Amino acid sequence: MEAYAKSKHLRLSATKARLVAELIKGKNVDEALAILKVLPQKAARFFEKTLTSAVANAENNFDMDRDALYVYKAVVDAEGPLKRLYIRGMGRADIQRKPVSQITIVVKEKEEV
Repeated sequence: MEAYAKSKHLRLSATKARLVAELIKGKNVDEALAILKVLPQKAARFFEKTLTSAVANAENNFDMDRDALYVYKAVVDAEGPLKRLYIRGMGRADIQRKPVSQITIVVKEKEEV
């Protein structure tokens, strides 16, 4: 059984956020949250909120045991860029593109063998 959470329209680069995603994949939920708390990256704050939401979904909606949960998947997708006008001299304007991303975290229970 799996539970997931998504965060959309986040103002951060997908490339930089994927570095944080690689750190928590396959880790126990408590261990992943501890790692995210000490990371200095901006993306770590977004991952922390999304992971907390995924754990809450697993506990409340699917009656999963928090101690048996681990991060099954952590995916960062790039959305289309946020476009803003950048005013230049002599009546000209350029388009400034700002990166926008979305985070999906899937948590799963460890199967006892």
